[in-house]
Amino acid sequence: MGDCAAKRPGADIPLPPPYHGIHASPPRDGHKKISWMKPTNRSDRVRVRRHTCECKATIYELCAAGGLLFIRRTTRGKKVEIRETERLVATRMEELWVRLLSGEVH
Repeated sequence: MGDCAAKRPGADIPLPPPYHGIHASPPRDGHKKISWMKPTNRSDRVRVRRHTCECKATIYELCAAGGLLFIRRTTRGKKVEIRETERLVATRMEELWVRLLSGEVH
């Protein structure tokens, strides 16, 4: 197998900074509001497909359950508050996810 420079004694290779993950942009002027609802617990299994970075007080998760997608918002502070969007087919919810990350909706 090939030789890896990082494994050689005395190799001084700078490492990249830790990767935090993606962040949702702040809401833009004129952004549209997402209707956030209390979780329904409609599904016994939920798979998180994508998520924003844990370094912020509010994190978002793009979730899949029962063939549909939804976004879960968790706001952490004195009290943890969890809200979810409606469940939609993948193409529509993936578009909403991109719009949320870009600040077009909030």
